[in-house]
Amino acid sequence: LDVSRHMYSIEFIKKYIDAMAMLKMNKFHWHLTDDQGWRIEIKKYPKLNEISSFREETLVGHYNDQPHQFDGKIYGGFYSQDQIIDLIAYAKERMITDIPEIEMPGHSQAVIAAYPEMGCTGESVEVATKWGVFEEIYCVTEETFEFLENVLDEVMKLFPSKYIHIGGDEAPKIRWKNSQVCQALIKAKGLANEQELQSYFIKRIETYLNSKGREIIGWDEILEGGLAPNATVMSWRGTKGAIEAAKSKHDVVMTPTSHCYFDYYQSENEDEPLAIGGFLPLDKVYHFNPVPDNLTKEESKYILGAQGNLWTEYMPSENQVEYMAFPRMLALSEVVWSGTESRDYIDFVKRLEYFHERLDNLNINYANHLYDLNGKMISE
Repeated sequence: LDVSRHMYSIEFIKKYIDAMAMLKMNKFHWHLTDDQGWRIEIKKYPKLNEISSFREETLVGHYNDQPHQFDGKIYGGFYSQDQIIDLIAYAKERMITDIPEIEMPGHSQAVIAAYPEMGCTGESVEVATKWGVFEEIYCVTEETFEFLENVLDEVMKLFPSKYIHIGGDEAPKIRWKNSQVCQALIKAKGLANEQELQSYFIKRIETYLNSKGREIIGWDEILEGGLAPNATVMSWRGTKGAIEAAKSKHDVVMTPTSHCYFDYYQSENEDEPLAIGGFLPLDKVYHFNPVPDNLTKEESKYILGAQGNLWTEYMPSENQVEYMAFPRMLALSEVVWSGTESRDYIDFVKRLEYFHERLDNLNINYANHLYDLNGKMISE
């Protein structure tokens, strides 16, 4: 659950965790930081919560609508360390492990807004007010590593999880290309290019987290330039990254856009609420095979499971989060807890009809597209 683009109450996240527990989902990946907001209290760096946690306004409508329109309202907030401790304990009672994500080296514009010295230009920027990928990126300096290690120390005190997610995705290299410091480091370390500099960055962070008894998870871009020795790969850009990682004996979590991005439209109805794009109907989620066919039996052991992603650019309300998650979360639960040979979509739909009553009783705002009809008028 992404709480950087839009954030939700602790009470709602507990309700979300209850639903996960009901479906035997056992890992809650909490996306806490991004360009549009920093959502975790860090006591050593108060400006992360004074500045990075708030944006001046938010994009209205879709990103592709031109010209961009904004609501003119300050948006933001963060979860206190006490709130986070409480939520982690709540999830643990329900056999769910919270895995925090602290984005790096990209998706860091909100941080650089508060601490410009962490960027490559030293210039002041604003917390992002629209969606997309931004050029601001942590500069690869000892000052940056000290900052991130201090932040991660506070994160680890809160989260007992074996895994810490460090992002690693969508990190444009233009700032590094134009940075004398980064170019000098590439030369000093004998690196081939900026991709290898990102690998150097990720490996530095992994070494630090390993020294604390933790392991990293990163999006599949962390494969570029050479994979950190003990990293787990979260494969989102199809299955190519998963196959590459598994063949290299690295653990993998499957979360390809094709089957696991629950921010995509789930119906082609004209009255569907605004979403980022794409089309992922319930039956496609249900027919997902998390283990790529071209892995051997031995290589398949490195597929830990699958994950549904809720990126929340277009989910301003808790109601909308539920609408996008359910019932696709039910389909994914059955995917990861049953073999492909035992799955029957028609049977699933019959059971889902009855399950709607349970969702009603739990006051969960699910989407119901079981009875959508695709038809056309033929005149003879």
